[in-house]
Amino acid sequence: MIKEKKKKFRMVETDERELEQKLRAHRRKIMRRTLIVIVVILALFFGFYLYLATRTFTDYTALNTVERSDTAAAQFEEFDGNILKYSNDGAFYTDKSDHMIWNQTYEMQNPKVDICQGYLAIFDGGGTAVYILTKDGMQGNIKTTMPISRVCVASQGTIAVLMREDTTSYLQLYNKEGELLASGELHQENSGYPLTIALSDDAKKLAVSMLDIGEGKLQTTIAFYNFGSVGQNEIDNIVASYTYSDEVFPQMEFLNSNRMVAFGDSSILLFEGTQKPKVTKKTALDKQIKSVFYNTEYIGVVYNNEDSGNTRHVEVYDMKGKQVLSKDFDMDYSRISFLDNNEICVTSDVECRIYSLYGVERFRYTFDRKLYRVMSGATQMNYTFILDGTTEKVRLK
Repeated sequence: MIKEKKKKFRMVETDERELEQKLRAHRRKIMRRTLIVIVVILALFFGFYLYLATRTFTDYTALNTVERSDTAAAQFEEFDGNILKYSNDGAFYTDKSDHMIWNQTYEMQNPKVDICQGYLAIFDGGGTAVYILTKDGMQGNIKTTMPISRVCVASQGTIAVLMREDTTSYLQLYNKEGELLASGELHQENSGYPLTIALSDDAKKLAVSMLDIGEGKLQTTIAFYNFGSVGQNEIDNIVASYTYSDEVFPQMEFLNSNRMVAFGDSSILLFEGTQKPKVTKKTALDKQIKSVFYNTEYIGVVYNNEDSGNTRHVEVYDMKGKQVLSKDFDMDYSRISFLDNNEICVTSDVECRIYSLYGVERFRYTFDRKLYRVMSGATQMNYTFILDGTTEKVRLK
């Protein structure tokens, strides 16, 4: 009886082992099938993404169209996710469905804008008026006593104004309410002729590019003023100064609080520093620049080509000076810029082309009416076109 019980016990044990092996084999089989399905799905997804990323779209579907009434002199900019329309007699700020957020009246001969994050400055180039605004409307205004050459706004509304009168230039800083904070003079015979200014996002640093032509020699000096505690210990708040012979730097821009780019006729300079900016990269240019464009991550330069089939050449660099794109194209454009998704948008009055940073032409289209501005949408396929008389939210097809 005992032996028979032991044999029965071993038979049950063997059956349990076989069952466990079958279960493990079944689980492995399910896992293999699951992995195969996942790999197939990922391959299809990657293939579809690659198809979209390398395809050139030549048409679009309008998902929403809003009628607008514009004057002939209207200009458009994207500001804080919405649309700014401005002209000689005022500015209108609307959402992408053309719902009014605010409007501001003024009289300007040559209205220009400068934008930094949530602040906007509208000023009269060659005139004497500056308006300081946010998405909530006007915060303050400035009336200068001399013609305005350049205005920069910082992220908290501080305004830097460069003015000229005869051989003397004047620099003034204002708060967002339009109250004067600081002022200074630049005499041409002493420091040179100021070409432009740039104000850091935090308003602590101001850069001035000054051209000096003396004794038949040309040189440009880029000086940095610091309005924080570090600058108070320096003469005239100047914390750094760099001089370049036989070069002109007519355009500068702070990309954030601690990084500035200066565009010259033979080089691009990248400065970095929280208190005393230093040159971190100098990129030599072997051709004459046609135009430049930039955002907080990349810097773009366009040259003219002698090739009649590809009349333009664009190069894009990252903030370490590494070239990420070199491409020829053939288009007589009026504007080139980065969209919010880092795509490169090239437009004329009626033509639009959009390129990826890999050099792929994603979109090409010729409109039957004037195109003012292109704004990227929520996805890689969605955009907003600001056209003569309408604002259209579209999807490429």
